[in-house]
Amino acid sequence: MRNQKIKHIDKPWGYEKILETNQGYTVKKLLMKRGHQCSYQYHEKKRETIYCLSGSLHIIGDGRNKILLEGESITIHPFEKHRMRAVKEDVLYLESSTSELDDVVRIEDDYGRNN
Repeated sequence: MRNQKIKHIDKPWGYEKILETNQGYTVKKLLMKRGHQCSYQYHEKKRETIYCLSGSLHIIGDGRNKILLEGESITIHPFEKHRMRAVKEDVLYLESSTSELDDVVRIEDDYGRNN
């Protein structure tokens, strides 16, 4: 057992905190500010499960149009295009994923970021 420092990363839409990362998995806690959204993107290898802690998280892409409420989760597989959006309020959620942290192919980005 070990204590580790939690890595805080500011994003244009809020922030993410990396709670754990190792060869097998990564766990992040994310805050998305109301009115913001992440990139419309996909991952070539990364598989992620999103769990809504508070608020309502709108997930769109690849024929998907879902609102995650507190206590609900969804799994996103490689090559599934997706975007998360905080429409009504700030949203706090967990992301548990495989550990390919740089595996992001951005299709659209409101903040001018590239891959």
